[in-house]
Amino acid sequence: LLPDLYIVCDVCQGRRYNRETLEVRYKGKNIYDVLRMTVDEALDFFKTHPRINRHLALLQKVGLGYIELGQPATTLSGGEAQRIKLARELSKKPTGKTLYLLDEPTTGLHFDDVKKLLNILLKLRESGNTVIVIEHNPEVIKCADWIIDLGPEGGDEGGYIVAEGTPEDIIKNDRSYTGRHLREVLRR
Repeated sequence: LLPDLYIVCDVCQGRRYNRETLEVRYKGKNIYDVLRMTVDEALDFFKTHPRINRHLALLQKVGLGYIELGQPATTLSGGEAQRIKLARELSKKPTGKTLYLLDEPTTGLHFDDVKKLLNILLKLRESGNTVIVIEHNPEVIKCADWIIDLGPEGGDEGGYIVAEGTPEDIIKNDRSYTGRHLREVLRR
């Protein structure tokens, strides 16, 4: 496959809007300027607009303060896309009866953002929801109520339950690679 090819439009110079639309300004910014803001910047820019701010705050809460508002969805990592969906879920009225399934949501996250995400996942669980996370990050694994450790290796050499139980159960299992790594993390 060939890589994506982007060509800058001769009419709008890549700004995606016609001249008339770009002339409309709010606080000195047009739509192109706003879409180039990060979530963190937009939170400050729209601080007097509670409805907008509420949604932006949720994106920041799940560790996405660094993405631009107009960032194309095709450029988001899988973890970023999952966290956008999680922010959308958090904006809904909670039922306490939802199953959340996340596949490596911490991929590419800064350590501080991993902590933010963990706090959200723990709150979802405390609200009566079920949270299932497929993850390799031991900082996340150590917070699990129950772990199902698959292995013993990856790919064709894996897919079997090596260990299951609480983090304390897993670290006692000498066959578990996860247990070995978890042991070191829990000692800190």
